[in-house]
Amino acid sequence: MSQAARIAPDSEPAARLTIAGVEARAVIAPLARPIRTAVGAIPAAPLVLIDVRTKEGVVGRAYLFAYTPLALAPLVRFIADLGCDLVGKAVAPVALMHEFDRRFRLVGTQGLIGMTLSGLDMALWDALARALGAPLAHVLGGEPRPLPAYDSFGVVDLKGDIPAIARSVEQGFRAIKIKIGEHDLARDVVTVAEVRRAIGSSIALMVDYNQSLDPVEARRRIARLAEFELHWVEEPVAAEDVHGHARVRAGSPIPVQTGENWWFPRDMQKAIAAGASDYAMLDAMKIGGVTGWLQAAALADAASLPVSSHIFLETSAHLLTVTPTAHWLEYLDVASAVLAEPCVPHNGTVSPQGPGLGLAWNETAVARYAA
Repeated sequence: MSQAARIAPDSEPAARLTIAGVEARAVIAPLARPIRTAVGAIPAAPLVLIDVRTKEGVVGRAYLFAYTPLALAPLVRFIADLGCDLVGKAVAPVALMHEFDRRFRLVGTQGLIGMTLSGLDMALWDALARALGAPLAHVLGGEPRPLPAYDSFGVVDLKGDIPAIARSVEQGFRAIKIKIGEHDLARDVVTVAEVRRAIGSSIALMVDYNQSLDPVEARRRIARLAEFELHWVEEPVAAEDVHGHARVRAGSPIPVQTGENWWFPRDMQKAIAAGASDYAMLDAMKIGGVTGWLQAAALADAASLPVSSHIFLETSAHLLTVTPTAHWLEYLDVASAVLAEPCVPHNGTVSPQGPGLGLAWNETAVARYAA
């Protein structure tokens, strides 16, 4: 008997998983740093934890970041309802994503539907990788490696946050992002100047306006901030306004970053066609999970767009390893309070964990923070 023949029977169960059930649970997890933006604050993380159980005993896991507790109940209900329809189907995320695309074509795949489809896709890929006993990065053909990360802060309190930003640099982060735009341009200038002074000239500094400006005001403010040698200015105008972003980019002395609110690769394609940004930022929950990210990474490669990640650091660490134009990983930890083994940065880098996505729930914490 050949070696291939001997291996095949043992590997067959890992290659043929069947969905036995889907469970979704809502939690509101505490954040080490509440997220303050120019358009609102998020004091704690409303999360939906997804478990896809298979007949073979493998469990695939993922989580969604709901932004507001108001979205938790409908997300849990929709995941449970859709999960009932998946029972008996093969764990085949690409094929299922095609099925979802047809099923929801008339209603669209933005909002809660898109979040659900992406979350299920991530959990399905996690199950496949776990069945093989490998990190997802390996299953996708990549090699797990330390990825350069930037520490992501919200709107800065100059008295309270400057020491924390300085500590991040001391811990090895070579890039810092802050949010601005909550007040007028004068406040933006003071804030950016103080942070630049605290971190020095050798550390990359990014700013995020969280869609708070119109194109005219965005160009005015960006021109004033150019002296601080910013690495990028993020979402200066409404995310869906790709032509507004293009107008800002055309006159900007600072590279423009956008993409965290692109829904599936088609949105990204529209933004690329419009020339909306110098960089791309992919959100695993909105771009279509692992399947959508892989398609988006190919678009970015063809357009020579450097790709960074948005939230979901555990999943993004795997996906950036197989992204040809990988740029920065955003270190914004929203889930560690409910994880058995949180993803910890080392000297300003984050490495993929496994098997699968490396996610395991801390059930005691899940019970404590249940919504």
